[in-house]
Amino acid sequence: MFTLTSASAKACSLALVLAMDGSASVDPREHSLQLNGLADALSDPDVVQAIETVGGIWVTSFEWSGRFQQLMQLNWQHLTDTASAEAAAQTLRQSPRGFTEFPTAIGYALGYAAVQMRHAPAPCARRVIDVAGDGINNDGFGPESAYKAFDFEGITVNGLVIAAPDTVPALYYQRFVIRGPGAFVEIAADYEDYARAMKRKLLREIFGSGYAAVE
Repeated sequence: MFTLTSASAKACSLALVLAMDGSASVDPREHSLQLNGLADALSDPDVVQAIETVGGIWVTSFEWSGRFQQLMQLNWQHLTDTASAEAAAQTLRQSPRGFTEFPTAIGYALGYAAVQMRHAPAPCARRVIDVAGDGINNDGFGPESAYKAFDFEGITVNGLVIAAPDTVPALYYQRFVIRGPGAFVEIAADYEDYARAMKRKLLREIFGSGYAAVE
């Protein structure tokens, strides 16, 4: 369960762009665990309760891999209750994989996410980009260049790293990927742990500075 230190809720408290790793290092089983883990987390009762508490959030999600390989999984949706969260989760579960053989272009994924954020349907109190992955940038410009080339004013970037068996990505995300006040890296021990880590991360992002604890 979770607790909230401040119950004040604003209309459109959060616009959230989710970016899921679809690079060549992710095999079909791991891709399925990510996609279904995200769907499970979005429709989890604790997450739905959090969404209701803050008065709803706007969410969009895409798969990324190489420089020019980005595929929308979920167009902007306003999540307000169990029904809307379940509908978004169902859309995610049915999303086909776009790419299987491209490298890890995190800088390009960040640029694409920044563009999507500009298309958010409503002005929100907080804007967050959430990049999930299991590796470091190895194609094209990196995160540092993305932050110079695209407008990230007022945007927080968090990370979800699938750690096993390599600890390098977590250190890379901590140093180069996350950005903005309160930005953090959530760690999934492996792909089987993805849903749990995603749930915890979503709760932190939905509640922002009002987040206290989750078990």
